[in-house]
Amino acid sequence: MAKAKTKIAYVCSECGADYQKWQGQCNECKAWNTITEFREASSTTKSVNAAINRNKNAGYAGVLSNGVQRISGVQVEKAARISTGLSELDRVLGGGITLGSVVLISGDPGSGKTTLLTKVAEVMSHSMSTLYVTAEESLSQWAKRGIERLKLNFNEDNFLLSDTDSIEDIVDQCLENKVRFLIADSIQAFESNEAEGAAGGVTQVKTCAKILNRLCKQHGITLVLVGQVNKNSQMAGPQTLKHIIDTAIHIEVNDASVRILRADKNRFGDTEQVGIFQMTEKGMFSVDNPSRLFLSGSDENFEGSAISVIKDGARNLLIEIQALATEVEGEKSIRNCIGVSYSRLSLITAVLKKHGGIPTYYDINISLVGGLKMSDSETSTDMAVTAALLSSINSRPLPEDSVFIGELALTGEIRQIPQIVPRVREALSHGKKHIYIPAVAYHKSMQQFVKAGQTIHPLKNVKALIEALN
Repeated sequence: MAKAKTKIAYVCSECGADYQKWQGQCNECKAWNTITEFREASSTTKSVNAAINRNKNAGYAGVLSNGVQRISGVQVEKAARISTGLSELDRVLGGGITLGSVVLISGDPGSGKTTLLTKVAEVMSHSMSTLYVTAEESLSQWAKRGIERLKLNFNEDNFLLSDTDSIEDIVDQCLENKVRFLIADSIQAFESNEAEGAAGGVTQVKTCAKILNRLCKQHGITLVLVGQVNKNSQMAGPQTLKHIIDTAIHIEVNDASVRILRADKNRFGDTEQVGIFQMTEKGMFSVDNPSRLFLSGSDENFEGSAISVIKDGARNLLIEIQALATEVEGEKSIRNCIGVSYSRLSLITAVLKKHGGIPTYYDINISLVGGLKMSDSETSTDMAVTAALLSSINSRPLPEDSVFIGELALTGEIRQIPQIVPRVREALSHGKKHIYIPAVAYHKSMQQFVKAGQTIHPLKNVKALIEALN
């Protein structure tokens, strides 16, 4: 009998990127001396099959394979979905979780992964047999959170809880109890008897993920995996893990309470949708009107405050930008940016000075309300930053209920931005009265969204903006 061959691979311990040979620096995370050799026996595949009692002639999804088929002979089944009970999570998943799919949820420690999935487990327990495996907490700790703090009401007839870290035990528990919905928290904490190394290692993570994936595909179990992240907030473990799963969702933490969910892979929906939650002591709650999180909510009209509309995924969000310009106290002016690109601020102050005749030798502080962070490529807020700066420099509040949408060019012109009509509509739907936009972007179709007391102001350049605010 031939001896099983051993596969040799080189994997980065920081980000999990795979390489065919050793090299000093990882191309993905740019870390040095983090690529190590690991060996994976080919017999692991046989062990995976044995773990879930698969027929040796079964196909990947457990259906007998008779070789190649014509496409006309392939039976196409519509993917059934079920709501998770959280509207923002359903949005990111594409309208609910697809039954039989494998979903990976990752996030920094304390981002709310377990809190979110505890609520999902409660909802699912009322419609199907649900198993939550927590390998990082005791059963007592988990139950205390779910029952005492979150006040959740599980259907005890359908809900099971386990604290095993053995992947073989999880398989047995699922098959014995006919589980239909499985949450495994977390993939880095599980171990298989058929793989070498400690839990969290590359071989263990790949083997455990393969076993759970094939279990779920064969028996129609919906699986949600929890994944840990590295120091760069990227999914830890081998990159092949993302090829195994159907959907990958990451939880971003913007401030103490706001959580943003994004999908960077979704076989059953698009990756443009984002979900916004607010973390409280009673759990994570979907935010139906996320713009309110990024506005101060004050009834008073302060100087140095301007509102814009950004596009995050498929959503348009109103955000508030605050600026404070004061006399220079040191030898040179200071620029502090929180959530706003420093390079965009430098461009805006230069344009104001050159084309607007406005002195900008001030200590300038810029901040976004709500803890959002915008990339250098986000230019739709240029006009709002400019307006907030002018308001602070002149010590004069901007027109009440005003919104500024547009990019500032080096020539002083106000340039068009993508998909401006939905942004204008979003601002008008929130009752804003004065919408300032690039003149080149204005067209009559926008007027259908305007109500009594609302006005759209097309502006050509920064001088026109200064005149409008004076």
